Amino acid sequence: MEQRTHRLTSERLVGKPMKIEDGYAEVVLETTEEMAVDEYGLVHGGFTFGLADYAAMLVVNEPTVVLGKAEVKFLKPVKAGERLLAKAKVEEDLGRKKLVKAEVFNGKNEKVFEGAFHCYVLEKHVLE
Repeated sequence: MEQRTHRLTSERLVGKPMKIEDGYAEVVLETTEEMAVDEYGLVHGGFTFGLADYAAMLVVNEPTVVLGKAEVKFLKPVKAGERLLAKAKVEEDLGRKKLVKAEVFNGKNEKVFEGAFHCYVLEKHVLE
């Protein structure tokens, strides 16, 4: 399926789309030292959240989709150099409102993050 939203997103910072299907999407992010917050290499949670959010936007795949609310849990720390995989699935389709479940896994297939993303498809672009 063709990517119809968030086409200018940085693969380096937010991830690379691997699969976009009706009701399902996957995005991969290669974490880097630049994302670390300390000498241990702990990756800032904003990158993990951004990856999951991007997957949620792609599963809706409408040009005017925006995130209205998210309820998330960080389950395990992420270390710089880890490859993360986000999987997003539409749980509820209420027309212009979609409830999306997103999960992020590390290279050992351990779940590091999960969230419910409340996505809205607007009549026009949010900045118009």
